[in-house]
Amino acid sequence: MRASILLDTCATLWIMANEQMRPAAVEAIDIAFDRGEKVRVSPIAGWEIGLLASSGKFKSSHTPERWLGSLLDRPEIMLAEMSPEVLLASSFLPGKPPKDPADRIIAATARQYGLTVMTRDRALLSYSDEGYLSTIEC
Repeated sequence: MRASILLDTCATLWIMANEQMRPAAVEAIDIAFDRGEKVRVSPIAGWEIGLLASSGKFKSSHTPERWLGSLLDRPEIMLAEMSPEVLLASSFLPGKPPKDPADRIIAATARQYGLTVMTRDRALLSYSDEGYLSTIEC
């Protein structure tokens, strides 16, 4: 049985833009829905969307606030908890974790709550290859 899904920020962007995802990723989301599970999004995704917008790299007809609100209003998606324990754990990840703070927080969230990260981020996929994280490439 596959663990519940935590979307990396790149996955949220593709979902909101209705971009094509890999068949295994679509199947994983369908299985989660069939089990009555919601797909989770880290609060750090809001920060990353804000950074993209402030640098002119956010491609949407909506403001970042409206975009994030629309994402979180979807009935199949819920916000993951970002506890102080997760934030501390992101500083002490085993192995060779990603250097990006957002990726570290996403990895720590997934490890803390037993979630599988849906991503195309090379750093997170490499960390998964080391055996420290469960991922599905989207």
